[in-house]
Amino acid sequence: MIHNFRDYLKENKNTGYFAFGRFNPPTTGHGKLMESISSLAKGNDYKVFASQSQDAKKNPLDYQAKIKFMRKMFPKHARNIILDTSIKTFLDATVYMYKQGYKNIVMVAGSDRIKEFTTFLNKYNGVKSRHGLYEFDSIKVISAGNRDPDAEGVKGMSASKQRANAKDNDFSTFSQGLPKGVSDSLAKELFNAVRKGMNLNENKIFAKHITLDPISEVREKYVQGNLFNVGDEVRITETKENALITYCGANYLILETTEGKRRKWLTDVEPLTNIVEDFYMKELTQKIKLARRLSNKKRKLK
Repeated sequence: MIHNFRDYLKENKNTGYFAFGRFNPPTTGHGKLMESISSLAKGNDYKVFASQSQDAKKNPLDYQAKIKFMRKMFPKHARNIILDTSIKTFLDATVYMYKQGYKNIVMVAGSDRIKEFTTFLNKYNGVKSRHGLYEFDSIKVISAGNRDPDAEGVKGMSASKQRANAKDNDFSTFSQGLPKGVSDSLAKELFNAVRKGMNLNENKIFAKHITLDPISEVREKYVQGNLFNVGDEVRITETKENALITYCGANYLILETTEGKRRKWLTDVEPLTNIVEDFYMKELTQKIKLARRLSNKKRKLK
């Protein structure tokens, strides 16, 4: 029991925070996970561990490459990202934390895996098994957010979506799933590393994904301020989502949607005014066609 502030500090110092994931490949979602664990630790120690599984379908990056990319993509947390070939599972990571001298541990994970990790960590507490032995005074598993960034699925940014982007050779969308601080060269290196791990050819031509034709009519209108401005409502062409422009970049827009902020190229969106005009034009065309059909029927009856 904690009786005073000194005891609180001692108890806090004896608590280690950690996360374990596949990170294959690392994404903005994993960045949020690291920010979450750093915030929860409140200045105390925290560690981030990555699995060593490798296969062409779900784990294209090998362990060494994955750690390298993670440390470059998340430099703020680089020292806390552990490289240790003996750690292959989250139970191995737990034993590592015990050997570091922590009396209590807090595992930070996606909300959909809280129950699973809680069950296993408590089941083996004080039990010597293949992974070794750990014995903590307390074990907690808390949520880093609404979703595990390693989970399969299509909602939100995930490693599975990034693998799909790499498979489709879609660097433009792939780059949008990376933290803002990631350089263009690092993004390309990661993109090709994922493709190589999936037994696909490396991509050497990126210009069509990241630049616009300088004589593009869309580009010219945008530069002149006659196309998009902050506060305008637009529609994302691919998903048909309505969005609000919050920032105008050189050749891209930052959009606010119901799912959060998105970064889109100029050619990926269209003004709502155009959509409305198109709708009425289609409606008018349909009415004209219907009127012609009725007119032809009347002629035949005569």
